[in-house]
Amino acid sequence: MTLRNPNRKSTHPGAILREDVLPALSMTQTEFAQRLAVSRLTVSELLHEKRDLSPDLAACIGKLTRTSPESWLRMQAAVDLWAIDRHPERLAAIRSLEMRLADG
Repeated sequence: MTLRNPNRKSTHPGAILREDVLPALSMTQTEFAQRLAVSRLTVSELLHEKRDLSPDLAACIGKLTRTSPESWLRMQAAVDLWAIDRHPERLAAIRSLEMRLADG
């Protein structure tokens, strides 16, 4: 069970970085990119939610901020699954398997 409203879009990890993390660290996008050893464009696209968070970048952010990469990836997975839920036609051709319990 979840308390989250399924109709509300999940928060993109870039929004957390843009709104909470960078301001708390008093860090610019350029400095953040340098510390992560990625391009400023990569950081900008992530912060503006135009790029998905990769496992590699999640690991870098986790190390830099002393947080778990898994927490960042869970945020990205929630965004991805929310987007899939908005387009049920993508899964319309897939039929669920009927699972049978093995006789024990």
